Amino acid sequence: MRRTSKKTLVRTALAVTATAAVGGLSTDARSGWYARLRKPSWQPPPKAFGLVWTPLYATIAYASARALSHGDDGSRPALRRALAANLALNAAWPPLFFRARNPRLALAEILALNVSNALLTRRLLRQDRTAGLLLLPYAGWTVFATALNAAIARNNPEARLPRRRKVIRGAGRSRPSRGAWRQRGRAPIP
Repeated sequence: MRRTSKKTLVRTALAVTATAAVGGLSTDARSGWYARLRKPSWQPPPKAFGLVWTPLYATIAYASARALSHGDDGSRPALRRALAANLALNAAWPPLFFRARNPRLALAEILALNVSNALLTRRLLRQDRTAGLLLLPYAGWTVFATALNAAIARNNPEARLPRRRKVIRGAGRSRPSRGAWRQRGRAPIP
């Protein structure tokens, strides 16, 4: 049996690390908006997410490197594309949920991630059974995250879109109303 290429492992680890960084920088579980959301009783504590994602990301990097190292030259480009698409979908969820504050749009996105997980896992299983099996916890966690996202979207129908600022029209330009400035805790510029 061939060994996993160190060069390939470094590449997959860098790609996964970039994905994790985007997710980490976009997530704000301490924001007032997130604190006000009605969450299901079965939601894990915030610390649990970092404890789960860290080994999952490591597993994604290793399993992908293993499959790429064991695959034939004809299958590697398709596997690289499948991995890149999966990581892009993975990185897209936190900004949609936490930055755009749109649980419904994030739900649609994470459903696409689940499809991508299934396709990537199937592709890895064909290349290297062990690599494919290593991705099963990742796929399982995102199914759980999908259920959690769906419960939050259902319990918070008003949170589906970001709030729009009130605009005062005049003198050919628009600017936020005084009430909008007070909501932000800043004084308006006259």
